[in-house]
Amino acid sequence: MSHLSQRPEKPVVGVSMPHESATQHVTGTALYTDDLVYRAKDLLHAYPVQVMKAHGRITALRTEPALAVPGVVRVLTGADVPGVNDAGMKHDEPVFPDEVMFYGHAVAWVLGETLEAARLGAEAVEVDLDELPSVVTLQDAIAAESFHGARPLMVTGDVDAGFADSAHVFTGEFQFSDQEHFYLETHAALAHIDEGEQVFVQSSTQHPSETQEIVAHVLGLHSHEVTVQCLRMGGGFGGKEMQPHGFAAVAALGAKLTGRPVRVRLNRTQDLTMSGKRHGFHAQWKIGFDADGRIRALEATLTGDGGWSLDLSEPVVARALCHIDNTYWLPNARIAGRIAKTNKVSNTAFRGFGGPQGMLVIEDIMGRCAPLLGLDPMELRERNFYQQGQATPYGQPIVQHERISAVWHKTLENGGVADRQREIAAFNAAHPNTKRALAVTGIKFGISFNLTAFNQGGALVLIYKDGSVLINHGGTEMGQGLHTKMLQVAATTLGIPLHKVRLAPTRTDKVPNTSATAASAGADLNGAAVKNACEQLRQRLLQVAASQLGSNGSDVRIVDGVARTLGSHKELAWDDLVRTAYFQRVQLSAAGFYRTEGLHWDAKAFKGSPFKYFSHGAAAAEVEVDGFTGAYRIRRVDIVQDVGDSLSPMIDIGQVEGGFVQGAGWLTLEDMRWDATDGPNRGRLLTQAASTYKLPSFSEMPEEFNVILLENATEEGAVYGSKAVGEPPLMLAFSVREALRQAAAAFGPGGVSVELASPATPEAVFWAIEGARRGAASQDGPARDEFTAVGHAGNGLARTDAAVLSGA
Repeated sequence: MSHLSQRPEKPVVGVSMPHESATQHVTGTALYTDDLVYRAKDLLHAYPVQVMKAHGRITALRTEPALAVPGVVRVLTGADVPGVNDAGMKHDEPVFPDEVMFYGHAVAWVLGETLEAARLGAEAVEVDLDELPSVVTLQDAIAAESFHGARPLMVTGDVDAGFADSAHVFTGEFQFSDQEHFYLETHAALAHIDEGEQVFVQSSTQHPSETQEIVAHVLGLHSHEVTVQCLRMGGGFGGKEMQPHGFAAVAALGAKLTGRPVRVRLNRTQDLTMSGKRHGFHAQWKIGFDADGRIRALEATLTGDGGWSLDLSEPVVARALCHIDNTYWLPNARIAGRIAKTNKVSNTAFRGFGGPQGMLVIEDIMGRCAPLLGLDPMELRERNFYQQGQATPYGQPIVQHERISAVWHKTLENGGVADRQREIAAFNAAHPNTKRALAVTGIKFGISFNLTAFNQGGALVLIYKDGSVLINHGGTEMGQGLHTKMLQVAATTLGIPLHKVRLAPTRTDKVPNTSATAASAGADLNGAAVKNACEQLRQRLLQVAASQLGSNGSDVRIVDGVARTLGSHKELAWDDLVRTAYFQRVQLSAAGFYRTEGLHWDAKAFKGSPFKYFSHGAAAAEVEVDGFTGAYRIRRVDIVQDVGDSLSPMIDIGQVEGGFVQGAGWLTLEDMRWDATDGPNRGRLLTQAASTYKLPSFSEMPEEFNVILLENATEEGAVYGSKAVGEPPLMLAFSVREALRQAAAAFGPGGVSVELASPATPEAVFWAIEGARRGAASQDGPARDEFTAVGHAGNGLARTDAAVLSGA
């Protein structure tokens, strides 16, 4: 076992404990960015001037009426920017645009003594606009060939030969929805200038270093003149990886120009209409199977809805291509990716980062094709699992193929799937208007950032004379429990009780050049960096202990806060050891660093090994569907998730549960609607609140929810043998969607392929049921080789998706 993975005697990692801020969360004492405004003197409030048109060129911007509003101090426009007027990393996101690119685009910001004064001032600003044609829907973008950014192509094997060798060839089309992050805390930033002209920004950001970089270049400063701190976030889910930078820059610019603290905090409607979502996707595909139902070839084009600017769309689409295989071997594949440019908010990172979109395509294909092949969907999936010696379409070897089967069969066993399938068959036979179904799906999710350079982490660990320890690391806390794990890693490495360790807020002046807390890599990168710093300190202290105990440093162990020599009764308490080290002038601080080894990626060739390892999991979901309305309930879910050797089991199980429910929301409930008419509100987001955008709540939770972590699953080469947990469980919700498909199919005869829209709302399930019933009627006529299924979904208009599956 590697040094990084090996656990010492009596580790604090692996112990179930509550979130380090749990008490503060439930008592309301945990501070978030906007809570700090009450500590700021002479604070100004910023309010956006939004233009409610989808696309147009600004011909005039009159701010004088706003300045006449009582309490308005200043209006910020592009003319005020001393540096670069851009909030993105692609230089395509002006902070103050001269062209409106989506409905609700902010073109200026008003600073007021009160939020109400700033709001009234924003209403008073006059904007003249030369309206331009707009592209709102993904379908319209594809038809107009409105694309931007890279167009990756992933090829493996001989696709034409693969189709020629196939006994069955099917083609289809699939479009599925975007998703709103709906974090509880909206975007927020608070900036002030100190006596040394340093810019200090409190920001709700997953990427403080990049927020620092953007603020600096907007203000025309160097990065060392800007400090960004993130106390904690009330949720992020990827929505605060890139998008906070512009809001922080507005606050910082206002503070720089007025000399007063400036607060930016979006209300819920502003957050929904101004910030990006998960990318909705369109997929056109063709797949070939041999006579035994094994995939021989796959050809597909995936189009992601990028919105008006690139943001992170290129790596999102790249990751979608890298995950279209999921757990299945594709011996021959040609997969193309592209990014649609639409006049909507710029879509961005969201838990899974393109992986869910790619995996959903193949799972939808498997669910639709299984009946046409005469196979149970579970059997079709299992037949195509990766085996030893196989590699992904982009060339990364699969070295843990056995875990795909391990989590699958453990899920079948724990869920009593075989017995329950018999019970479901009996129930369905006795209930013509209500049907149940049980589906099992698995996941294989790659862990690491697409861009190799981001796979690094840093930490700063300080030991004080009294033996207390303070750790700083580059990761941010958004409720996922990263800080809890880092405390456990530090205590384990130093060999001391957890109460000796405290964690400082994430700041760019403590740990520089950090990567975003994203890609499920927060614990891997920052945990290894914390461990590295603590190991440096421990080695120094072992030498001090050896001198006091009269032994060699290699024979000393520090366990439970006591240093002991092997084979001796001599011991030295931690506090005494630290005090002795201080008087011996031993350095009691250390900077830790970690870079993920073994990664290589050729983006142009779309080949390499971009992931450190794969996370595996499986879920069995049982649903019950009403045949009259399409309404359904999730009766039971059983999950087995591979997290290696868990750093903090209670935290990890919570992440699995939360990720699964968020995935189920995306796939079944959260239906974003945009106005795509030619009326005055074209491009407007119609689902602007929780009253119209439905989020999963207690009523959508599985009635029985069982989650276990795979045992004896040490991950070699990862911090204390753990694996990532943040994103992978979201994709386990495919099981719910597939169960709904199978339940809808149960209303028709066997062998009917059912198309199911995504999100699979009750309305969509109803239309899937109707499709199954029509399939029953069609089978009364002559046999045919073509099957057509029609489903319904919403994207601001009633939309009909049609797919033709041809059996060759």
